[in-house]
Amino acid sequence: MNNTYYGKLIFELSNPGRQGYSLPKNNIQGYSLDQLPQQLLRGSQPALPEVDELTVTRHYTNASNNNFGVDTGFYPLGSCTMKYNPKINDEVAALPGFTNLHPLQPDYTVQGALELYDKTQKILSEVTGMERFTLNPYAGAHGELTGLMVIRAYHEKRGETKRTKIIVPDSAHGTNPASAAVCGLEVITVKSTAQGTVDVEDLKPLLGDDIAGMMMTNPNTLGIFETQIPQIAQLVHECGGLMYYDGANFNPILGVCRPGDMGFDVLHLNLHKTFSTPHGGGGPGAGPVGVGKGLEEFLPNPVVCEEKGGTYKQTIKESALGSISSALGNYGILIRACAYLLTIGRDHIAMAGKLSVLNANYIKECLKSHYNLPIEGICKHEFVFDGMKEEYAGPRDSADYVKTLDVAKRLLDYGYHAPTIYFPLLFHEAMMIEPTEDESKETLDGFIATLKKIAEEAKENKELVKSAPHNTPIRRLDDVKAVKASLFTYKDLKAQQ
Repeated sequence: MNNTYYGKLIFELSNPGRQGYSLPKNNIQGYSLDQLPQQLLRGSQPALPEVDELTVTRHYTNASNNNFGVDTGFYPLGSCTMKYNPKINDEVAALPGFTNLHPLQPDYTVQGALELYDKTQKILSEVTGMERFTLNPYAGAHGELTGLMVIRAYHEKRGETKRTKIIVPDSAHGTNPASAAVCGLEVITVKSTAQGTVDVEDLKPLLGDDIAGMMMTNPNTLGIFETQIPQIAQLVHECGGLMYYDGANFNPILGVCRPGDMGFDVLHLNLHKTFSTPHGGGGPGAGPVGVGKGLEEFLPNPVVCEEKGGTYKQTIKESALGSISSALGNYGILIRACAYLLTIGRDHIAMAGKLSVLNANYIKECLKSHYNLPIEGICKHEFVFDGMKEEYAGPRDSADYVKTLDVAKRLLDYGYHAPTIYFPLLFHEAMMIEPTEDESKETLDGFIATLKKIAEEAKENKELVKSAPHNTPIRRLDDVKAVKASLFTYKDLKAQQ
């Protein structure tokens, strides 16, 4: 990168009087700024950088080269979902026939779009074992809230208004208890066993006639398949509750087994995780909700239905929750998911899950000689280390102990994005690694070799790792100060200097 632009803000490249463009003089007759209300006019010129067009182009092009993306390198937090998705899915979603639609068009003018919606919900119903889906929720957490609202509506229709408690494992995603709280449910925590799965004996005393249901993620946050689900589902159903499936980790069981067959009544899927959507920057996302037989009436409006003759229409049902999104959700995301599913097809869909499981277990087995593996055995799409082994990191109570944060920072020097760290909260030095099905063995081998090298570096020169990164435009930040005294503008930066 050219040193003239490297690491500089656009304001630092500014020169007084420098211009990148010129506007034609106003030739509208009878128009002047005097006609605008005074309260809408600026008191002074905006503090914009003064730069020529070439400087702007070079600055932002060079800045973009600092971005890490799945098209430039391996993301070891892939299922969330920093994985490669075929570009054809984006191309399909960008077709004018889709992008030029308006959500308020009459149904007879958007039959193709409604057919795609209905086809997608039918495919998702088939791969999950559910009766019907709504594709309207905008994101996974939005889907969680919608699914929990379905559970509440089910109990309220039956007159069981005292069912206001929801059971959530201590290893759950943070959105689970948050969504439950927003839905007006009281969260009851069930503990995990030493093997990382739900403790059935701890669950039993929690069950009663005030339980609305239980939320479970499977495979769970540790990447472990919950083998006691049939027993858990039976216990919850016997007390009158419903089973909710958090589909954030659906990728590894795709095409292999179905939540509906396990006893789950409601679930959400993250289309922006499993089913081909660019993820990052807060979106875009989609969190479709599927329900078992007997719960379809509660799904939110509008509902897309196929009528006799092969036509489609949007209907409004009185029994529904109401509307939880504008129109039919993030429709562009639904197009990508449909393209992904139709491209893979019924015969090959299971390969995605199997390959993600293979990749995760390969990395785990290769690295457990250098990093602490708290739970042995076969994982699914992800696994969690609990820091480096002591022979490399040093004693945990020592001042020069090499933490998981240090490993994550050092990875940046080698061109890798850091994995998820310090989550789940079950382990003090958690480092969650989640490769995806599309990564080659050569890519995984390079990542494995780098993590081993970092461990060896920590053994020989702890300060080298503890002071990383060394090769990035910005070195290690003061995380606390960055939160409590953030600088959001160039003006703030200059004032501090």
